[in-house]
Amino acid sequence: MASTSECKLAVVGGGGVGKSALTIRFVQPDTFAEEYDPTIEDSYIKQVTIDSVTYFLEILDTAGQEEYQALRDDYMRKGHGFLLVFSIIERSTFDELNKFRDQILRVKDKDKVPMVMIGNKCDLEEERKVSTAEAKNKAEEWGIPFFEGSAKSRINVEESFYELVREVRKEKEQQSNAPKNTKKAPSGKKKKGCLIL
Repeated sequence: MASTSECKLAVVGGGGVGKSALTIRFVQPDTFAEEYDPTIEDSYIKQVTIDSVTYFLEILDTAGQEEYQALRDDYMRKGHGFLLVFSIIERSTFDELNKFRDQILRVKDKDKVPMVMIGNKCDLEEERKVSTAEAKNKAEEWGIPFFEGSAKSRINVEESFYELVREVRKEKEQQSNAPKNTKKAPSGKKKKGCLIL
């Protein structure tokens, strides 16, 4: 089990939801980014072992601001898995996830892409604007795992990234099992063509 799998993850969501704080907390567990400094695009590398498999993670911390929309298609094309982040204290960031998810599916041209949803800032319970049940329902509707977390209190940071890697692995396993079936179909069609001749 010495092989290392490469995995490109992108952290997406609206501005100010804590994407950078979550990413930095995951990459450097003892560091919490207190100041909000809008990200254009930062890339981090981290090696982790998940379920006895070693992964070389390339994590892209992306811009939530509207003006950087042009950059999004590019990282969405390259990414294997996406961490959809919203802030539980800001409803608009939860509603915005629809837009991010639709864009990822459009760019990838697939109806399912490995994603995990996380409601950040659960340490600010008294300011909550999005209920756990509502977020859970949305994640279930999309068929993706859901966490509530806090970059500040270091709640579910590692868990959400690890789960995303598992989702990516699941998709890769499905893909590697799939081609056998898809190859048979075209050759069958060719045979029919030969019969006509």
